[in-house]
Amino acid sequence: MAAPDLEDIVRLCKQRGFVFPSAEIYGGFRSTYDYGPLGVLMLRNVKQAWWRSMVQLRHDVVGLDAAVLSSPRIWEASGHLANFTDPLVDCRNCKERWRADHLEPGDDGVVHCPNCGSTDLTEARAFNMMFKTHVGPVEEEGSEAYLRPETAQGHFVNFLNVLQSSRKRPPFGIAQIGKSFRNEITPGNFVFRTREFEQMELEFFVPPAEADRWFEYWCHERLEWYVDLGIPRDLLRLRHHDKEELSHYSSGTADVEFRFPWGWGELEGIANRSDYDLRAHSEASGTRLEYFEQASGERYTPWVIEPAAGATRTMMAFLIAAWDSDEVGGESRSLLRLHPRIAPYQVAVLPLSRKETLVPVAHEVLGLLQPLVMCDYDETQSIGRRYRRQDEIGTPLCVTVDFDSLEDRGVTIRDRDTTEQVRVPIDALVTEITSRLAR
Repeated sequence: MAAPDLEDIVRLCKQRGFVFPSAEIYGGFRSTYDYGPLGVLMLRNVKQAWWRSMVQLRHDVVGLDAAVLSSPRIWEASGHLANFTDPLVDCRNCKERWRADHLEPGDDGVVHCPNCGSTDLTEARAFNMMFKTHVGPVEEEGSEAYLRPETAQGHFVNFLNVLQSSRKRPPFGIAQIGKSFRNEITPGNFVFRTREFEQMELEFFVPPAEADRWFEYWCHERLEWYVDLGIPRDLLRLRHHDKEELSHYSSGTADVEFRFPWGWGELEGIANRSDYDLRAHSEASGTRLEYFEQASGERYTPWVIEPAAGATRTMMAFLIAAWDSDEVGGESRSLLRLHPRIAPYQVAVLPLSRKETLVPVAHEVLGLLQPLVMCDYDETQSIGRRYRRQDEIGTPLCVTVDFDSLEDRGVTIRDRDTTEQVRVPIDALVTEITSRLAR
């Protein structure tokens, strides 16, 4: 099947309840989106899959949930007030604004406005992307605060708190999932680039001499995570940044990129942040953010390897990669071949009929499965149409309760990808479902 274009993805997301334009009844609010019944489940599953891999299955990583509002002193020390900028140009003709580094010269060698084609553009000027607000009843200079543009600084300013309370020692990590805010000049491509987004970030603190080894380790681990959850390897690549691309804190960065409908785009950056952040906050706060190795008497500032992924971008990539169609019984069908851990629902319970004799058994089956997995329950229209609906939203398994269930206490399990059906006793259903989803 041909890869979906962006309009296909937007249409599916709205029709099936993955993502809605925010404030749509008021004409929308640019670059903001609300996650519907399926979207909130899938996004939660993406984050849980990341947390499972980065925290639950490791012994050297702990969690954190830091504040969104933060002191201006943090962003001054981190360099964001001075360096977290994009080059901005204005079109004098149509008044649109653009990122200068996103504009390419035309065939005539001159940069044109993408909106009106004019070459009458202003000189580029630095535009700080942080959202400023005020804390307290009076808007004055002393009450200024910022919405965080990244979650990472919460890891650094809490380094000693976590070190002392968790009794970890380098190499160890602090993981966090949370909202970040960037006043992007040109947001776009659906949920790929928005001003409000969710990050999944790990700060992994290592002895300085081990930084290169851990950087390579996390580049490999993070690429394989996407493959393990169902994205074909040929839709992914690891691209190392050129020197002029590096952020002010980075001594080396590689991006895990996905081939979106418009081309390659970043899913996740893995950066070697050296000891930049801990040293900067040590100097600004007067607190020594160091590790003391009692056995050797050595004191050092750890270096930091940072895998930082976008949760919403990742969800979008999983949707695109799972998009497929085939033919069943001479009829075409659309489906999402989502990994069971990512799919909004793992199981759909479908009574063959709405007759009163079947509904109690269907509810019994639903009650058995709900503590185990996220379930949908659907009793409207023909069973064939209900199968197609579940295929289209990516549900891996359907459990059908039919009239034979009243006699043999069995149900039929249907596989989304193969459409194969097997009969299973209700008493063995939990074991069978668990086995099928454990991959």
